Amino acid sequence: MTIDRLVMAFAGAFILISVSLAVFHSLNWLWFTAFVGFNLLQATFTGFCPLALILKKFGVKSGCAF
Repeated sequence: MTIDRLVMAFAGAFILISVSLAVFHSLNWLWFTAFVGFNLLQATFTGFCPLALILKKFGVKSGCAF
């Protein structure tokens, strides 16, 4: 799996988890949902993604699998 797909998987998982926690625990978890969404938006415009840097240091391959 490439870095791009892992970043999308992590973001999707964190959003689903935080929304579930907001429904069943506290609405304050929606702040975490907003943080993840903001991080995705800023990464779109700046190209800087902290998770991608971490995954790269762990040796996850980047780019196309072809």
